[in-house]
Amino acid sequence: MINEQLLHPESIVVIGGSNDTHKPGGAIVRNILNGGYKGTLRIVNPKEDEVQGIKVFHDAKEIPPTDLAILVVAAKWCPDYVELLAAEKNVRAFIIISAGFGEETKAGAALEKKILDTCEKYGAALIGPNCIGLMNAWHHSVFTKPIPTLNPKGVDFISGSGATAVFILESAVTKGLPFNSVWSIGNGKQIGIEDVLQYMDENFDAERDSHVKLLYIENVGNPDKLLFHASSLIRKGCRIAAIKAGASSAGSRAASSHTGAIASSDSAVEALFRKAGIVRCYSREELTTTGCIFTLPRLTGKNFAIVTHAGGPGVMLTDALSKGGLKVPAISGPKADELKSKLFPGSSVANPIDILATGTPEHLGIAIDYCEKEFEDIDAICVIFGTPGLVQLYEAYDVLHKKILECKKPIFPILPSIHTAGPEVNEFLSKGHVNFSDEVTLANAITQIMKTPEPAKPEIELFGVDVPRIREIIAGVKKNGYVSPDIVRQLFQCAGIPMVPEKVSAKKEELIDFAQKVGYPVVAKVVGPVHKSDVGGVALNIRTPEHLALEFDRMMKIEGATSIMVQKMIKGTEVFIGAKYEQRFGHVVLCGLGGIFVEVLKDVSSGLAPLTYGEAYSMIESLRGYKILKGTRGQKGINQQKYAEIIVRLSTLLRFATEIKEMDINPLLADEKEVIAVDARILIEK
Repeated sequence: MINEQLLHPESIVVIGGSNDTHKPGGAIVRNILNGGYKGTLRIVNPKEDEVQGIKVFHDAKEIPPTDLAILVVAAKWCPDYVELLAAEKNVRAFIIISAGFGEETKAGAALEKKILDTCEKYGAALIGPNCIGLMNAWHHSVFTKPIPTLNPKGVDFISGSGATAVFILESAVTKGLPFNSVWSIGNGKQIGIEDVLQYMDENFDAERDSHVKLLYIENVGNPDKLLFHASSLIRKGCRIAAIKAGASSAGSRAASSHTGAIASSDSAVEALFRKAGIVRCYSREELTTTGCIFTLPRLTGKNFAIVTHAGGPGVMLTDALSKGGLKVPAISGPKADELKSKLFPGSSVANPIDILATGTPEHLGIAIDYCEKEFEDIDAICVIFGTPGLVQLYEAYDVLHKKILECKKPIFPILPSIHTAGPEVNEFLSKGHVNFSDEVTLANAITQIMKTPEPAKPEIELFGVDVPRIREIIAGVKKNGYVSPDIVRQLFQCAGIPMVPEKVSAKKEELIDFAQKVGYPVVAKVVGPVHKSDVGGVALNIRTPEHLALEFDRMMKIEGATSIMVQKMIKGTEVFIGAKYEQRFGHVVLCGLGGIFVEVLKDVSSGLAPLTYGEAYSMIESLRGYKILKGTRGQKGINQQKYAEIIVRLSTLLRFATEIKEMDINPLLADEKEVIAVDARILIEK
């Protein structure tokens, strides 16, 4: 529970505050004082009479009623302090910096439980234990540095790790990224990352509150809560980026299917972020770079102009943007010639616009003006401007400052000389700007933002899916394990997923009759062994009854064979759909290129069931092999609409059949007209 005493306490007591600012107890007092806290600050320390100019209480029993208590004492003392302060001093918010709790031992976990029970009993908020604290405009209750610039329109940052939060702040401060609040939730026994998002969502004020949230997550405790409130905030106009580090134990479960081997808890996180509209980052630099991008005007298109006085960085930025599917279009025509006439001879305006190392601040301003006003197909401007140490950059950066304020198109300042031109860069940042010192990191972050879809609609696509019949079929399955091909076909029929004509039988004559009806060539597959190919249980391009009879006799001798499946042989591009049930997340649905490429290339996209058509298209388009599916070099593409439809229908089937733990449809054969399931396995555990 997050309350006013935690966010805006009129009084704070630091239990364990000291004069030694090299230790947490002293550093947190220093930061509260330096942060301009306007309430009453109290200190409890039995060994000191005065701490940093504040008279000290020797015993917590001596203090008046107080709103917020910050504990910086040994873990073993914390439960008694919490009980005393909550019961006798009306403290209704606690920040416990101390470590040595559930993150270390069972005894520590017991102490933690006692603290939590006390807080719940008295209706008190609890941050931690094992955290660096909480910082907002009202109070800087953290013991660490750096203390970033605080701004109501800055970033709200929530971290599951204190040390990592400090390193992320270090990365952010050098870029000029402002903050509104910093939350280090530590062990998160009462207030976790999802709870902070819930509070921000339920109390969101578009005029007053920050529109940017950055998250560092080590454990997704409540995926549904995270999904609901993150997507709600994004629909309200916020932007969210997150790092998810580590993997849950669910990802290590032994799996027998292709999907089970590929899918992991990380696939579930990827799917969750996609559904919520959260931009996923993989490093501190990516996260803080993404946060800086979020502070600029939103991109409305993919066309970038690059204004630079150094050719190499302009080329690297062009390469990185192009690799991410963004464009650096060639600039030509009368307006381009006009711009070139206003620059030094030898300058290039083809894009990148290279004003040369000798280009002046005036030239910089002219080039930006043309990109803003004259080149209509340009959506954003990247400006690369540094120095080899021969000149100062105050004038150039002042021009850049003014153009950022004037232009409607977003301008991304790439100022690489943060050491050589440190004072100039710092002055530029002090005016409220951000800096992207590395052009490739910037391009990668922009790419990730542009590829992140909007939050998915919460509706379930039910059209054409027979849910009552699906439940009937599942109820009729009596044993755990892989179900028979007949059950697979029945379930797919209920979901409207087309399957190639097939017949399963242990009688040779029945299979030969079936092959005659559907027409040769056909495919024969053994039924029983899980991995048919590994035991020689697949025969392709069977063109005669005699050949089929021989393959039947051979396959029925394979260990574990119960029958033979015969299918009409069809052609097309092999694609794949799979699903795996992850505890707490639900079904993770995967799609990608089929056949052996699933395991060899592992080029798959993940989504969280149930899926919308928008999510399905996003999954397909994010594949590295998407160009193959789209059609390339004279090869026709597949019917993406049909592929997306099967992904969505399958996800709806799974939503109402949680007993399905793993599923493979590998391959589906796809051409420009149809997408048909050829082989499928379904593992049911009740």
